[in-house]
Amino acid sequence: MLNGKKILVMGVANQRSIAWGCAQAITQAGGEVIYTYQNDRIKHSLSKFVPETSLLVECDVSDDAAIEQTFAEIKAKVGQIDGIVHAIAYANPEELEGKVYETSRSGYLLAQEISAYSLIAVAKYGRDLLKPNGSIVTMTYFGSERAVPNYNVMGIAKASLEASVRYLARDLGADQIRVNAISAGAIKTLAVTGVKDFRSLLEESEKRTVDGQSVTIEEVGNVAGFLLSDMATGVTGDIIYVDKGVHLQ
Repeated sequence: MLNGKKILVMGVANQRSIAWGCAQAITQAGGEVIYTYQNDRIKHSLSKFVPETSLLVECDVSDDAAIEQTFAEIKAKVGQIDGIVHAIAYANPEELEGKVYETSRSGYLLAQEISAYSLIAVAKYGRDLLKPNGSIVTMTYFGSERAVPNYNVMGIAKASLEASVRYLARDLGADQIRVNAISAGAIKTLAVTGVKDFRSLLEESEKRTVDGQSVTIEEVGNVAGFLLSDMATGVTGDIIYVDKGVHLQ
């Protein structure tokens, strides 16, 4: 499904991350994965489990110049690419508990910058590098629509992210670039464990799935692979749920 395609995956932290599930699905479908990393610590971690032949490129999404340099390096080393997986989000841990009105101004802005604005910045600098029928896929969560306990400022940031998907899909359509989001079910990743009382969140989510089993990073990755492929050329500006029905109930 992805034979010959080169896909940039942003946000792999470890082998439990959704981004890693996406990278594995892309590889299994015949695609070539390029990885970004935030700093030397994450690069060292990635080097332990990604294929030795993989290209790893540094990228700090809080810095426009760094993002621009990332895409310049990718262009110089591999040329144009076919898709981007944006699986990046962050909020201060202290903002992921208690009452949302206790959110600090700086914490709110940080969550918005890293979790939502970074998609716009990545699209801006990645636009010229994407081939026609290129695809951008980002990751969101049901907390953008419902008030999930302790998700707080991240839920607000995810709502911004989903709005960004729609506007980017509109504006990049003329360039034959599609933009979609996957609303993944709760999975025990580094991001989720930052939420206070995350175990209760995971248990409640699993109870609400239609088969009583949590969704996996592999299942999310498979849907990302579809959205990155030429089989999904008619899909853009959408939020695709991969949560085993949690959003239904």
